Amino acid sequence: MRLVAALLLVCLMEAQAPVNPGTVSTPSAEAETPALLRNDGKPMLIPFSCTDEDMQWAGMTCSEEQPCPVYLELSALENLGNRLIVLGNIHNETTTLDSLILLSEDAGATWREPYERMRGVGIDHMQFLDFQNGWISGETLVPVSRDPFLLITSDGGKSWRLRPVVADGIGGAIQQFHFDSATKGSLVVDRMQSSESSRYELYETPNGGDTWMIRRTSERPFAIPRAATDSADSDWRIHADARSKSFAIEKRKDNRWSAVASFLVQIGACKPVPRPVPAPPAEAQPESVPSLQLPRPKQ
Repeated sequence: MRLVAALLLVCLMEAQAPVNPGTVSTPSAEAETPALLRNDGKPMLIPFSCTDEDMQWAGMTCSEEQPCPVYLELSALENLGNRLIVLGNIHNETTTLDSLILLSEDAGATWREPYERMRGVGIDHMQFLDFQNGWISGETLVPVSRDPFLLITSDGGKSWRLRPVVADGIGGAIQQFHFDSATKGSLVVDRMQSSESSRYELYETPNGGDTWMIRRTSERPFAIPRAATDSADSDWRIHADARSKSFAIEKRKDNRWSAVASFLVQIGACKPVPRPVPAPPAEAQPESVPSLQLPRPKQ
């Protein structure tokens, strides 16, 4: 995790008061839409909460006395006029917990999540061909890199649809990708330690990423011209600000950078849900003894 390293060290060295958790979005169809975040000039807090099941999945050993801190990392940024799209993830000290996409349609004044968070998934690179057509690459990271996919938008990032590179899933991650048009694109999958095939596989799509066909394999990496990468020449950047312990979305003007919005690095902590204390047992009441009815003496 590149940008967050210095901030994470600061957060771990300085004790912080627990952050009030919000509501976490899940990948279910019935998931609630996360609340709109409003930028008041201070670093914004991404809503987050975790359950005992989440902690068990991530292998976290948290307690009431020693909760497990949870952090935000932002990794990629795209500017489309007044629209800003930011990629990132939510993680603890060792594990990626959720993917995260942030969208602002008013130059950073308000933010929302246009796509649900995905557990254990990393999203890193992004390409927009124009103000409407764009792609994000990602893969499942936990327990190993597998099932690479693209998120595709045709409305400028307002909504996204997920398309796997291989329908049945494969091990590995997307190393690079590029689209020459709204329909034609290519990508390279790094199969890493797979023994099933050559390490690198080149895929092409004729329909904007909805389906992919493998074209070549090799033990040496392929090079895709103009592949989606972070641009050092952009007038927008993500900057890790150690002073405010936040990630700042900054715009360059006249060789000076100014923050448009910022998001806190530490967004919460995981700890067991308090168990209700059972009520003490009711005191046993002595059984009533029936009164004896003595016979009346005869007159």
